[in-house]
Amino acid sequence: MKVFIADDSPILCERLKTMLSDFPEVEISGQAKDTPEAIKFIKELKPDVVILDIRMPGGSGIEVLQSIKKDRPDIKVIVFTNYPYPQYRKKCMDLGADFFFAKATESEEVPKVIEQLLKNAKN
Repeated sequence: MKVFIADDSPILCERLKTMLSDFPEVEISGQAKDTPEAIKFIKELKPDVVILDIRMPGGSGIEVLQSIKKDRPDIKVIVFTNYPYPQYRKKCMDLGADFFFAKATESEEVPKVIEQLLKNAKN
């Protein structure tokens, strides 16, 4: 399973890579630190899953989400943000996000979701 990380925090990207390294079936296919880079690389690399921050330079994760779901509605999108406000959650879910987690309180949910997606892919 190819996973793409779109987040402008190098520390968080490393933490996600470490969390996902427990899954031998997961390959980090790429990462981006801003909105234009994320849209470009997701189109080129065609990952199965995108872990996406809302606040990024050059636009927003919401723009990335719209682009992803317009081109490839099958990609699973995990929004992982420091801004877990209800209006952002609603907007992201309305645009097709599959999951929405707060970085501060729900970081353990990301590997759980990846594990479930891997199980579903095997069935």
